[in-house]
Parts: sequence; structure tokens; C-alpha cells
Amino acid sequence: MTPLNSSSLQNGRLLVPVLLGLVLVLACSAPVPRPTGVAYEFDSAKDMFKRGRFDKALDFTDGPAGASPPNAFTERALVLRVAIYSGQVRAYKELADAYRKGADATKNTRFKAEYERQRHDSLQYGSRLALGLGDTAHRLTEGVRISKELTLDAPYPTTEGPQTLPPLAHVIEGGWIEPEEQESVARDAQFKGIDDALAEMVGGGRSKARTALTAGPVKLSGVDFGLYLGKQLLDGASFFDRKHVRDSMKLRTLCGEADEAAKAAMALLKESPDKDKEKAAKKLQDDVKTALKNL
Repeated sequence: MTPLNSSSLQNGRLLVPVLLGLVLVLACSAPVPRPTGVAYEFDSAKDMFKRGRFDKALDFTDGPAGASPPNAFTERALVLRVAIYSGQVRAYKELADAYRKGADATKNTRFKAEYERQRHDSLQYGSRLALGLGDTAHRLTEGVRISKELTLDAPYPTTEGPQTLPPLAHVIEGGWIEPEEQESVARDAQFKGIDDALAEMVGGGRSKARTALTAGPVKLSGVDFGLYLGKQLLDGASFFDRKHVRDSMKLRTLCGEADEAAKAAMALLKESPDKDKEKAAKKLQDDVKTALKNL
């Protein structure tokens, strides 16, 4: 063993008070306060969203989104709910359409029965989510108005969804995928739907959305958000048309909310005219009328 020299001992003695001082500073530092109330709920919603637990994220936004009178987190919670609902509506619509085509294409009676069951389940889930989107939209556009600027305050999900869903392409051709793969593609469809929704809300694709949300909350134009919301509502309304669940009352309700979103965007455009966006808003209203004619 190498003996300690006097210099080493002296350095050791000098370090002792420094380390003791550091311990005292750390011990006396005030603990970081944890969010409480609606702040805790919204913080938990964002955490669940990041972890891909979208249903739990919706649960945690219930309080802030439904607060009356609204609080500092209400609008942000509603915007986050739009991202989740619209992403999941996309997912279940893609699943339902794929299984319908698969059931039509296959010659195997067992495959057909299973794909029809999957289609039915996807339609049930998707229609409930579409109604959730409608309720959220109603709160955001009450009085046919929407904020000039909104905030998307959410971390980008840790698990990124695929760009495409190859198993569904196989289903559409009438091919078989095992139950485990059916569960897997259902999860992938949700992640894909959420990522695509975030990309469209932020603008510029997934990469831009990921970079922007990683840096912090993103400001959204009220006009652009209103147009996005209207299109997603109209897409959700299709769950209730003749080819799907067939519920004219709910289709009318969602089409009405889509029209309200378009009107809210038009109201903002009167203050800051933009011909392209005015054209998009009018097209949205025309699409709503077309959907209602096809009841």
C-alpha cells in the first residue's frame, strides 16, 4: 500500500469543509413544489400523452377541460383533447375501412367473420371518439368564435407511429393476420393517427412537429385550428353515414359542429383577410352541406 504524504493529508483536510458545506446547502434547499389541483391534472395528462397512454390522458384532461368558469388550463386541455380525439378517429376509421375491405375480399368464412367483428368494434370505438371530438369542439367554438391564437401544450409521444400499416394492406387483399398482429396493428394505428394529427396541427410534417413540441408549447393560429377542427369533425361524422353506423341525428350533430368551426374561422378572417383560407373555409361548409344531403 502506498503511504499517504503530508500533501495528500492536507488536501483531504481542505476537502472536508467543502463537502460538509455542500451537504448543508443541499439539505437546506427548498423542495420543488409539486403541481396541485387542475395544474396537477393537466401535468399528468401531458405525461400520459408522452407515454402513449392516450385514454388516460383524456381522463386527466376531464377536470381542466370542463372547468366552469374556465381556468388557465381549460383551453390548453381542450386543444390537447382535439389532438387525441382527432388522431384516434383517424386510426379507427383506417382500421374499420381496412377490415371492411378484407371481409369483402376474403373467400375464407372464418377470416370474413373475424374481420367483420373487427370492423364492428372499430366503428363502435371510432364513433364514440368522434362524439368526444364533437363535444370538445362545441366548448372551443361556443358562440361561433374561437381564440385568435391557441396553444398546443404537449410533449411529442415517446413511441413514434409507423408511416404506413403493412398488416392492413394484407388484410385489404383478403389475407389473414393473427389475433396478436391484429392487436399490434391497432396500437400502431393509434400512434400513427396521433403523429399525423400533430403534424397537421403544427404544419410541416412529423419532423417539424416533433422538433417544435420538444422545444415547448406551440402557438397555433385560430383560423388554421378552426379549419383543422372542422375537417376532423366532418371526418368523424362519416362514422354515422349510411355505409357505417347509420345514425342521422349524430351525423347532423357533428356536421353542425364542423359548420360552427368553419364559421368561427370565417369570423377571424374578417379581421385578417386571407383569400386562400377563406376559400378553404367555404369549401369546408360546402362539404358539410354535401354530407347532409347524403343522409
